[in-house]
Amino acid sequence: MRAALGLGSNVGDRRAHLESALRGLQARMEVVSVSRFIATEPVGGPPQGSFLNAVALAETGLRPRALLQLVHALEDAAGRQRGVRWGPRTLDIDLLLYGDEVVDEPGLVIPHPHLHERGFVLDPLAELAPDWVVPRLGRTVGELRESLHHRC
Repeated sequence: MRAALGLGSNVGDRRAHLESALRGLQARMEVVSVSRFIATEPVGGPPQGSFLNAVALAETGLRPRALLQLVHALEDAAGRQRGVRWGPRTLDIDLLLYGDEVVDEPGLVIPHPHLHERGFVLDPLAELAPDWVVPRLGRTVGELRESLHHRC
């Protein structure tokens, strides 16, 4: 299954955290492509430093819940502290898309419920997969990106 994962870090060596996470993903699946890394300002949460963000596309045999467990393990290995909602973090990995599947379970919603509102996700995702139709929204990643930038 093709999956899109959003990666971000704003604590410590941001680039090293993202690169380590990509190696961890590659060890468990085929990472097909990775966007450029972009610096972005935080959205929500307490005052904090800027993020380095990227998106990875992967081919995986893992089901969504198992993929979520893997990304949580990678976040934990990077020293992620969970406490303050939208607070600073060494590593954040979000499951953005999983094929054309819709998942709505406790602790796991795919497509990511805020995907269409976040330029730091849509910009790098559109770099890799502008024609991917986002389930529930029925629009392509490229269309969502254009719509977001026209609102700003």
